[in-house]
Amino acid sequence: MKIVINFQNKLVPVYFNTENKQPVQRTLKLLTSALDNKIRNGKQALQKCLNSLISIEIEGSEAILHSKSEFDSLALSLY
Repeated sequence: MKIVINFQNKLVPVYFNTENKQPVQRTLKLLTSALDNKIRNGKQALQKCLNSLISIEIEGSEAILHSKSEFDSLALSLY
């Protein structure tokens, strides 16, 4: 399943596995709050990834953050 969120005035696609046990709205709320927190308080490597974010993939309780450079892609725990 694919949903688009607005993050830093950019539309970012979020891909979900249909086997995810958590409700989609709860997962999106956790994701957006984690991203907002990390953009304000995260380390430089994480902020670099978020500034060049192109898509997010949710797998279980982790969000795989894909950036323009594959070296900047990271995994972020949602729980």
